[in-house]
Order: sequence, then structure tokens, then C-alpha cells
Amino acid sequence: MPQTEQPASALPTEDDVIDAARQISGVAVKTPTLEFPVLNERIGARILLKPEIFQITGSFKFRGAWNCLSRLSEAQRAKGVVAFSSGNHAQGIAAAAKRLGIPATIVMPQDAPQIKINRTQSLGAEIIFYDRYAESREEISKNFADKHGAVLIPSYDDPHIIAGQGTAALELFEDAARAGIEVGTLLAPCGGGGLAAGSALARDAKSPQTGLFTVEPEGYDDHARSFASGTRETADTTRASLCDALLAPMPGEMTFAINQPRVKAGLVVSEEDVLTAMRFAFTELKLVIEPGGCVALAALLAKKVTVQGGVAAVILSGGNVEISTFSRALTG
Repeated sequence: MPQTEQPASALPTEDDVIDAARQISGVAVKTPTLEFPVLNERIGARILLKPEIFQITGSFKFRGAWNCLSRLSEAQRAKGVVAFSSGNHAQGIAAAAKRLGIPATIVMPQDAPQIKINRTQSLGAEIIFYDRYAESREEISKNFADKHGAVLIPSYDDPHIIAGQGTAALELFEDAARAGIEVGTLLAPCGGGGLAAGSALARDAKSPQTGLFTVEPEGYDDHARSFASGTRETADTTRASLCDALLAPMPGEMTFAINQPRVKAGLVVSEEDVLTAMRFAFTELKLVIEPGGCVALAALLAKKVTVQGGVAAVILSGGNVEISTFSRALTG
């Protein structure tokens, strides 16, 4: 059963990512690997993009949600699930739960983007709102689970969630291998660390020579600081950020255990870097990407990393952006 904390012995492995790929096959979208001459020229290297904006619910989160919920017993399904999320995990859980006939409740911050709130509700989930600056989403979710017998589905610190998220990178590496391309560098957006951890395991399985970097927004650089210090550091959660999808308070226990020995470094981008990348993606690549989903591309465009071996891969983790935020990016 999913739970909020796991002992080190329960950490998922590369075999779990491969198994997750089988579990989600035929349900989740196998998103394409894209390459654009204009981006290659801009960076001076070959760049492969993995656009999870085309995934069900518009982000990679459906992968982990389906891998997790589809494994629940009938008794667990009957009791329902509860999750906490600013929006993308919420939509992933809601969509998977709807397909499986599972009642879903999501604990969401009051200031979550309205587009994410609306879509979560449209998928049939009940929402409990909370103040992210004064209340604990973990405590609210746990109390709900205890009261109703619902299964608590963490947004990142769960072996099935991590393995499911890793299928995005697994597909990317498999596409590259079929094309005879060796990926030197992989950039992954990072909030709680689930996508990065799953990507690290996929890297171990398919492309061990690839250097993995996490990317976070300014003020929420807890992974970058944690990698430097060797212990889990906290973010300044009182600080507002455009990247609503990446505002986890600290690295997950499981995700950090996986990421720390595998990630080369944590990169940090400014809001201006992110807005510039969103604008470039739309005007030059014709892609709509939300702020949190665009941080890895932002790091590449801002030259925060040197591309190893002449080939980098970038995960575009989501495209659920408010019109007002997108307009700000486009108007500069």
C-alpha cells in the first residue's frame, strides 16, 4: 500500500521503472522525442525534447498516478484515495481514479492555478483547499485518510509513483538508442524529486553514461543545496514563485536517497530565465509549456550547464499554464 514514508530497503529500482512501463502501456500516452534545428543552433549541440505536455492531463504525473492506482486492491479502491498537490499530481490522480472508478479527494492550496483546480474538479475529484503558508497539506491529507480509510497517494515519495514517472525518461532513452544517439546530459525539472528519481533509475537501466541534472526555480533550490550539503535542506516556502508545480518544501526521503548518489548537480534558474524559455518555446518551437515544466529548458538556454558529448535531453514536464501567466511570458 502507498504510504508517506518508506525505509531505504523499499526504494524502487531500475527494474521497477521497466515494470511500470508495462503497467502503463496502452493507457498513458507514449509522448514523442522531438528535435528542432533552431534549438540545436541556439545551443550549439543536439537537443532532444521529451514533451510531457502531450501526456494525459498535460503533465508527466499521470504516469505515476496510473502505475500506483491501478495496483490497488478492490478493497482499497472502494475506500478511495486522497492526495495533496498544487495541480498536476491532482489531475493525474483524478484522471486515473476516474478511469478506475475510484473516489478521489485532493488537498490543494487556495492559490493553485484556476486552470488546474477546474480540470481536477472536471475529472470528478473532490477538493479540500488549504492555506499553503499556514497549514500542512500532509497533516490534512493524513487526517482525511485516517478518518475515511482512504489510501494516501504521495506526490513523489512512493515507489510506484517514482517508477511511473521514470517511464518518461525510459522512453526518451529508448528513442535515442533506436536513432543511434548517445545522450550525454539529461535535465529534469525538480520539485519533490519524483521525476528526477525515476529518471535516474531509467538512466541506470538504459543510458548509464548520461549525466543527470535537476533544475529548480530560485527560492526553491532545496535539492541543489541538499546535494551540496549532503543532507535534506528546506525551501523558503514563504516565497512566491511562478513555478507552482515545483514548490515542495524539501526533497523527499525516498527521492533524495535515490537522487543524491546519481545526480551530478542541482541547477537553479530565475523567473526571468523561465519566462524567456516559455517565450522561446512558443515562438520558435510552437510549444506551450507551464513555468515549472520549462525550468530544464530555461537552464539550457541560460547556459547553466555544459552539454556533454554534444547531446542533451530535456524533459518538458507540463503545459498547464494560466492564460495570464502565459501572456506575461509572451509580452516579455
